[in-house]
Formats: sequence, C-alpha cells, structure tokens
Amino acid sequence: MRTRTRRGGNTADRTTCCVVGGGPAGMMLGLLLARAGIEVTVLEKHGDFLRDFRGDTVHPSTLNLLDDLGLGTRFAELPFPKLQEMRAQIGDTTVVMADMRRIPGRHKYFAMVPQWDFLNLIADAAAAEPSFTLRMRTRATGLRTDGVRVTGVRYVDEHGAPGELAADLTFACDGRDSPVREAAGMRQRYFDVPMDVWQVRVDAPPSSQLRSSRGDPHADAVKEGRVFARFGGGQAAVTMDRGSYFQTSYLIGKGQDAAMRRHDVQWLRDRLGALFGWDAAVTDTIGSWDEVKLLEVTFGRLRRWHRLGLLCLGDAAHTMSPVGGVGVNLALQDAVAAARLLAGPLRRGTVGSDDLARVQRRREWPMAVIQKSQRSEHAMIRSALAGTLHGDRLPMPMKLLRRIPALRTVTGYLGGVGVRPEPTPDFARVSPGAPRR
Repeated sequence: MRTRTRRGGNTADRTTCCVVGGGPAGMMLGLLLARAGIEVTVLEKHGDFLRDFRGDTVHPSTLNLLDDLGLGTRFAELPFPKLQEMRAQIGDTTVVMADMRRIPGRHKYFAMVPQWDFLNLIADAAAAEPSFTLRMRTRATGLRTDGVRVTGVRYVDEHGAPGELAADLTFACDGRDSPVREAAGMRQRYFDVPMDVWQVRVDAPPSSQLRSSRGDPHADAVKEGRVFARFGGGQAAVTMDRGSYFQTSYLIGKGQDAAMRRHDVQWLRDRLGALFGWDAAVTDTIGSWDEVKLLEVTFGRLRRWHRLGLLCLGDAAHTMSPVGGVGVNLALQDAVAAARLLAGPLRRGTVGSDDLARVQRRREWPMAVIQKSQRSEHAMIRSALAGTLHGDRLPMPMKLLRRIPALRTVTGYLGGVGVRPEPTPDFARVSPGAPRR
C-alpha cells in the first residue's frame, strides 16, 4: 500500500495514531511510528513548511538520529554552515558560552539549516512508509471522546469542510499554544519571564556573505556558522548569520511591544546598528515595523502530559523559553522516546495510561533540568535589559566559563546533545548506505 498524502478530506475515517502538528516533533514521531509498522496520520494546518523565525539549528543529537535513520547522507547534501562555538559579548568582554568541538560523537557542531528543509527531508522519508499519511491544510478543531477517553480528532479541511478521524492514540505536537491541549482541558503552569522577542531580518553586507566554493557540491556544509549575542546599554539581542541576511532576535521587556512601537522604526535601526556595529546599509533594510515580528514568550509545563487516548509532547507539554535554542531538540527527543516506548503497546492494541505515564517519566527530568537552566538565563536577561549587566562584573557562571575552558565543552554537550539523549529505536534504524526499501 502506498503512502496516502492527503491535502484535505471530509470523510470520517480511522487510523491507529493521529499526530496533530507537522513540526519537527510531529513529523519525526510520524516517521518513527510508521517504521514500526503502525498506521499513523499527521495533520498539518498549513499547506507547506515555509515559515520564518523557526528553530533553524539542527543539533548534534539530531544529526546522529538522522544517521541512524539512513538520512544523514541526504541531509549532508543540503547547503549549511556549521556552528561549533557560541559566544556572547557583554560590553567589551567576550565569553565563549559553549564549545562543541570536543563533544563525543561524529557531529561536533550545530547544522544551521532552515527548518523547512529539515521537515521536507523527514516528510519525504515518511512518504516511503506504507502506513504513513500526511494531511496538509487540515486543522484540528476539537477532540472526539467516549466518556473520559479521547478517541480521535475533529478537523476542517482546506475548503472548510468538517471531518472526523478516529484514533487509538492522539498526540498533541501542535506547539506552545496547542489547541489540542486546550480542547482536552489541560492547563500548563506558567512561569514569569522577563522578555518578549522581536524577530527581524536584515540584509548582510556583501563582505560577510557565505559563498560556496566552485567544484565542491558540499562546500557550504563546511562553512563556519556564526551566532552573535550582544548585551550592553540596556539592550540584548542575538543574531544568526544566514549568509545573505542576519536573522535577529531583539529582546524587549515583557509586555512592552506596543509602547516601544510608538517610536519611529529608525529608533530600532539605530539601536541595532549600535549594538552590532552595523551601518545604515544594513539597518535600512528594515523597511517598517511590519517587518518586525513579535514572539510573545511563554514558559511553562503541564503537571500531567496525558489523559486516556491522548499524549502531549514538545511545547504542548512543556513550553520552553527561546533562550539557548533548545526547544526543538527537546521536542525531537520526546518524539523518539514516545515512539520507542509506545510502539509495542500500540502494535498489541494495549496502550493505556501506564504506557503514556512512562513516556512522561522518561522525559520529565530532562525537561525540568533545562527549564531550571533557562530560568537562570532569564535572570541574566533581566539584568541586561535593566542595564545592570556589565563586562567587568560578570555573573559567576560566565566567570567560570572564562577561567575553565573545559566547562565550555560541558555546556556544548548539554546544549548540543542534551540531558538524557534518547537512543534510536531499533525498528527505525537503517544501515549506512542501505536503501529503506
């Protein structure tokens, strides 16, 4: 049976697993379950994966996973720079925050790849599995229930036609604002955060654009990626060099978006120019406030990730702060653990609350460790925005990173591989170079 990739649909039907959300966690979960021979349908509300300002770094642990899945060679054919080191500049003082060059494993870097390229790769691989279905432009609108048990989802297709999909198990992989989580009556506990984030692109000057070397089809893959964090004068921002442009996150005080947009956009251009040393040729490419997108930062977790027939994963279970860029990697690890632990019960038709709780127990500790680290980073951001973070009075963690280089490898491992990295399920592995079919 060929994979059924549907773009819409209005008939009631059935699957073993329904995954709501075609982001990194949802697509990876769909691929892994399909390789276990389990019928799985992924619902994605958009018509493609092209979205700006998404997590665009593929971590070493994910690169290892792609190798195990037989996708490493195809991924390496994508043009991407490698990020081996993360630096922050506080005033005139530079701190190496993480160094991946000495972490264990084959991949000692972040691959800086647009998320849509990663998702298209996973979708293509999943399409080779007979039990996989991807329905684009299909938005989940509610849950089917039988008493306390979730029995699938209700949805609307691209034409506005309603439909229902019955499922033995539904996965909410639909992000921080998860409609599925909301429909299930599950409420996160939220933590205070000091900031929201403006996201904007500026053109890079020609001298800093990454160029391919002629005659080498993989030249871009060996280019050095660059991420700059700047703190000073009551400002904080991080920019990623994407070759032809800088993808920039400018931090503002929580809830200050409307008040700060009362300035002329030149105010923002001047502040970015001063912070990063960009001239008007760069900053003037911000044409208006319409090009500055707001990310309202939320940060929280569910006490219980599941109910009968439903499991939340990734940001739907634990909404991560954008600091450190670890949210996508954590969500992917959730997906790997869920596929490995639930494939057997799903094949036997015995999956129950104990099985879902086992996934939460496996992933809750890594999530809590990372959220604790992010709360510490929030304290530094709060100081930066208040203008009290200075290069000559660094927080103790930064002082230690400057004094003890080995600690930079530790932070590189924690950021790149993660806390409790998940082993690839045996049923999903492919020998290097061997075709899947």
